[in-house]
Amino acid sequence: MSGDKPKFRFADNLVFLGFHVATVVLVALAGVSWGAVAFMALMYALIMFGITAGYHRYFAHRSFRTSRAFQFVLALLGTLAIQKGVLWWAAHHRRHHRESDQEGDVHSPVRRGFWWSHVGWIMSPDFMETDFDGIKDMARYPELRWLNQHFILPFAAMCALVNFTLGFQYLVWGCFVSTIFLWHATFCINSMAHLLGRRVYETTDQSRNNVLLALMTHGEGWHNNHHYYAASVRQGFRWWQVDLSYMVLCALEAVGVVWGLKRPPAEVVDGWLGGVDHLIARRPAATPAPLGAMAPAAAAAVVAVAAVAPLGAPPPAVHDAPPSTSTAVE
Repeated sequence: MSGDKPKFRFADNLVFLGFHVATVVLVALAGVSWGAVAFMALMYALIMFGITAGYHRYFAHRSFRTSRAFQFVLALLGTLAIQKGVLWWAAHHRRHHRESDQEGDVHSPVRRGFWWSHVGWIMSPDFMETDFDGIKDMARYPELRWLNQHFILPFAAMCALVNFTLGFQYLVWGCFVSTIFLWHATFCINSMAHLLGRRVYETTDQSRNNVLLALMTHGEGWHNNHHYYAASVRQGFRWWQVDLSYMVLCALEAVGVVWGLKRPPAEVVDGWLGGVDHLIARRPAATPAPLGAMAPAAAAAVVAVAAVAPLGAPPPAVHDAPPSTSTAVE
């Protein structure tokens, strides 16, 4: 990305914006039932797994291995979220990690603000094309290239199937309402996970851990962990950091559907990556200014952030020297 301000054209995004309006109208027409809401929750969970385990941890980061058939299943599940094609998504995410919160980051809230990182960049014609050079390893599969180009078709087929088997109300809640929730939960990782939460590891960006976002996205909210050691399939490093997508992948590993899960070594979790100390808790603490000496607005901001920031694990014991084993991020 150059230093020029990215383009935004409202007319290019009437479909995206119209989807939100249409969903509200359809809900008013269809009404609600417990069955429809339960079906929405099921579709949300299933397709979110396609995004988190498929689009993100497999296609973008190659943090585990699987068969070509299940690779296609993961791509298909993620495609049902209509967050554009699998190759488009993974290529942009790889670029995000290369230049996170730097000038070339396509959706940095630090650089361009919350709304740009949340939805604005998706509405920009500057980022419509797939960067095939950035995803050469996966672009060699013709079925993935086809799915990337025709990403609307699986969603349309799902809508038709649900409507003719379960009815209009289930179509509205299972396909439209769930998609809105999937969009904005995923977009919150681009935006809020770089603004709200706790930084445990020193990284070159402003990524943060946020328990609420982690619960919404089945583990993606442990974002500082992820940016610190992106090669890991497990993003909730501690036992209490709920990572539902990782749990499901462990179950699939047990029955042989996936294998080669890349987990973070103990010394990496403890902050020693490449023999360098990255754990912020071991940094010398600066003496804070008295709260009363702060400007009222600044003091209120500190209290507000402290209230919403997720609590982290107790700081590990201090080491006199890093372990001899070094681990590099892929």
